[in-house]
Amino acid sequence: MTTLTEGRHPGGFLAWEAFRDYTRETITVAAGTLEPGAVLGRVTATGAYAAHDPAAVDGTETAVAVLWGRVDASAGEAPAVALVRGPAIVNRHDLVFAGSPSEAEIAAAHAALLAAGVLVR
Repeated sequence: MTTLTEGRHPGGFLAWEAFRDYTRETITVAAGTLEPGAVLGRVTATGAYAAHDPAAVDGTETAVAVLWGRVDASAGEAPAVALVRGPAIVNRHDLVFAGSPSEAEIAAAHAALLAAGVLVR
């Protein structure tokens, strides 16, 4: 019998949001192929978003948004939708972090999202 594996769904990380037209925005993703729920940082020099990287020094070291749906920006910048502000609540188990961040780095990302009004539970 064939085994099927269900992937991540757009917005599957979201538990609650006040007004979708307020909490979400169309953004530009700088590079990479990212899945729904990817935690994003914002590149200071360009204003584009990329995967959150606690070791970076280009702005992406601070978590500022959560990607709504899958995006492929491997060939260059691509438009996407992201949860950029609250009030909103997201499921911590459905967030996607690049690499292997430590528990302290994940906690710092959760705190940074909370500063934007996005509560991680």
